[in-house]
Amino acid sequence: MTEISISKKATWRDYYEMCKPRVVMMMIMTSLIGMFLAVPGMVPLNALIWGNIGIALVASAGAVINHLIDHRIDTLMQRTLKRPIPQGKVTPMQALVFALVICLLGMAILMFLVNPLCAWLTLASFVGYAIIYTGYLKRATPQNIVIGGLSGAMPPLLGWTAVSGSIDPGGLLLVLIIFAWTPPHFWPLAIHRKKDYAKTDIPMLPVTHGDALTKLHSLLYTIIMLIVSILPYLTGMSGMFYLFAALLLGGGFMYRSIELMVGNKQTSAMKTFRYSIFYLIALFIALLIDHYL
Repeated sequence: MTEISISKKATWRDYYEMCKPRVVMMMIMTSLIGMFLAVPGMVPLNALIWGNIGIALVASAGAVINHLIDHRIDTLMQRTLKRPIPQGKVTPMQALVFALVICLLGMAILMFLVNPLCAWLTLASFVGYAIIYTGYLKRATPQNIVIGGLSGAMPPLLGWTAVSGSIDPGGLLLVLIIFAWTPPHFWPLAIHRKKDYAKTDIPMLPVTHGDALTKLHSLLYTIIMLIVSILPYLTGMSGMFYLFAALLLGGGFMYRSIELMVGNKQTSAMKTFRYSIFYLIALFIALLIDHYL
């Protein structure tokens, strides 16, 4: 299938859509909490405001590059067919220029108004997602989301370094939590969209190895995630409130993953996916609350 010819002019909404605002908002939520966990009191307003703006701009640029690199396969998938580039509303060159502008703006903000370490780590995250994952790993291996998940797990460390100016164990632990969470978050969605992925050259695990193995891997990573999630308590970073929340939320995730593996309901995959989003948000909020108890 070829790209659809231009039918109407692009609006600001088309550029906004390419930034994947819901994904970026979740990233900023973890960045924001990373900032608060890095200090005992209030986060300095300079880092709070400019840090999150800069991180959001660079993350949005990565999302636009993702749209750009994937625009041909987007025409093959029902879910992505109506994206701005496949619809011809935005040309690849326009998308590239837009991505470069907001990336450079975000980097300038971080470099000159926050600190260089945060800026360079944010750029590394951008390269990891937009170039290494989207441009190579996504098409190279069924373990793409496992390896590439590191770049998506970076926001809390970016927030942490925006405040502290250093890479600390606490910030790295937050990255590890999201890194372990990413496979059992994404694979249920991949199972649900298996037919769409089968139309493309993307070797997603359900397509290359089947649903059963994918569900098993998802369960195993859920167990790993549950173990990792209690490390903040074991290392003294958080207290009993967080431990209780982590075990309760992790138990819910485990239930969903087991239900996905042993059950035959078609709705199980999306239920697991939706719960995984709730899980991460609630877990990080629990970390924040515990920090100030």
